[in-house]
Amino acid sequence: MQIHSRETLDSGRERLVLVPDTPDDLWHLYHVIAPEDRVAGDTNRRIQRNDEQLRSTGGEREHMYVTLAVNDVEFDRFASRLRISGEIVDASREDQIGHSHTLNVEIHDELTVEKYLQSDQEERLEGAVEASDEPSVAIAAVEEGSAVVHTVAQYGTEEYASVQASSGKGEYTGNRTALFDELGEILAYVDSDRIILAGPGFVKQDAGDYLESKYPALVDRITTVDTSSGGARGVQEVLKRGALEDVKTAARISEEAEYLDRLMERIATDEPATYGIEEVGRAAEYGAVERVLIVDDLLREERGPDGSWEIDVDEVLTDVEHGGGEVTVVSSDFEPGQRLANLGGIAALLRYDVS
Repeated sequence: MQIHSRETLDSGRERLVLVPDTPDDLWHLYHVIAPEDRVAGDTNRRIQRNDEQLRSTGGEREHMYVTLAVNDVEFDRFASRLRISGEIVDASREDQIGHSHTLNVEIHDELTVEKYLQSDQEERLEGAVEASDEPSVAIAAVEEGSAVVHTVAQYGTEEYASVQASSGKGEYTGNRTALFDELGEILAYVDSDRIILAGPGFVKQDAGDYLESKYPALVDRITTVDTSSGGARGVQEVLKRGALEDVKTAARISEEAEYLDRLMERIATDEPATYGIEEVGRAAEYGAVERVLIVDDLLREERGPDGSWEIDVDEVLTDVEHGGGEVTVVSSDFEPGQRLANLGGIAALLRYDVS
C-alpha cells in the first residue's frame, strides 16, 4: 500500500490519498472503507444523451472524476477488485451529482478516502504499507501420499495446489517420485520469494533431497521445517511455530493463532477470560481487558447499518484502549478467526475476573 498524502480536515475526518499495490491491499481497504465515508477516484460512466443514434446503446461511456458518499463495499478476491458503491456528491460533470455509481478499484488505482479513522484501521493501513516490502512466501506441507502448497497472504493462507500420489500397489518408490516431481513442478511455477518445506519424519527430508537434485533452481529459496503432520494442518503448524517471524505478515498470523490458543486454554482452565459482546463490554468498563480479540468481518458489519449488537463496538474498543488494553482484529479467513466466530466473534483476555 502506498499513502501518497494524509491530512486532517476541519471536520476531524482524515483525508488520505491511497494506492493499493497488491490484492492484500484491496482486502485491507475493504475493512477500512465503510458506509458514510467519502471516496473519490477516476471512473467511466455511461451518459445518456438526447441523440437518436445512441438510444439503442443506452448512451456512451465518458471518463470523469467522482466523489461518492459510500453505502456499500464489496471485495472480489478472485478478480482482485474492490467495488465501492454510493451516491455521487461531487463530480467533474455537475449533472451527475445525486446519481448512484460504483467505483471499481483495482491494483495501482489511486483513490482518495475521507473518514473518521479508528485506531485499528490506522494500524491496518500502517501494516499494509510495511508489508509492501516483504518477500512473498509459499508453504509446502508434505506427508506420505500427498502434499499441499499454500501461499501466505495478509488475511491468512490460500491453498494454491494439492497433490495426491497414485494408490497403485507395489509401486511405493515410483509413487513417491511422482509425488515429489509434481510438487517440484508446482513450486517452480508458484510466484514466491521463499518456500517453506514442511512435514513429518523422513518424508520431508526425502522430498527436499529430491527437489535439490531435480530442481536446483529452487534450492536457495527453500527452508525446511519439522511438523508433526502434513497437509493443511502442517501449514497451520508452520505458522504457529513462528518459522516466519522475520516476515511480518506471517508473524501477525502466528500471533493471532497464539492469542486464540491462549484464550481457549484460559476458558478451559477457568482463568480470567470472557467472550460475547456484553461480557467483553462489561470487562472493558472495569478496565479489566488485557487484550480484546474481534473477527474482522464482524467488526466491519457492526460498524455499518446492518449491525445487530445493542452495544456500540467502537465504544467498547475505546474503553479497552483507555484501560491500557490492546485490540487485535483477527482475520475471518484464517482458522483462528473461524474459532473466534464460534464464540460470538469477540472475546477478551482479562487481567482479573469480573464475573
